[in-house]
Amino acid sequence: MGVSGSGKTEVGRALAAALGGEFFDADGFHPPANVAKMSAGIPLTDEDRWPWFDRLGSEVIAPCAPGETRVLACSALKKAYRDRLRAAAPGGLLFVHLVGDFETIHGRMAARQGHFMKAEMLRSQFATLEDPAALGETDVLPVSIVPPVDAIVRDLAARLGAGPPP
Repeated sequence: MGVSGSGKTEVGRALAAALGGEFFDADGFHPPANVAKMSAGIPLTDEDRWPWFDRLGSEVIAPCAPGETRVLACSALKKAYRDRLRAAAPGGLLFVHLVGDFETIHGRMAARQGHFMKAEMLRSQFATLEDPAALGETDVLPVSIVPPVDAIVRDLAARLGAGPPP
């Protein structure tokens, strides 16, 4: 989880590979109307997001079998959004919060091409973000985005008891 441009997709793909799990990108589950709004620089409302979170819960989280590992890259910026995802996983869910400052992430977003989320919308993402640590959410691991992806994944694999990635 984290704001757009924090590295959710890149870290998520690498973490899924390291853990022998399957990777899912929540962006691919947005309905066309949501993508159109974001492409036009219009932030989504909660009413836009609820069906998207419900779809992620029913198609990605709930079908996860015991012992199976799934990694979902999803912004989940508000506690209510994380709670919606938690509700789909009665056996438990662990969030990894990719943490970085505005300047670093804005620079990354400005450099990427072809993504519907524009760098100008980053301020709304930071304004929406409800810090899980400040809210006492114990199922959220904060991780700095400063180290290279392979170092982030090694650290996460070790913290999750999976050892170093192959």
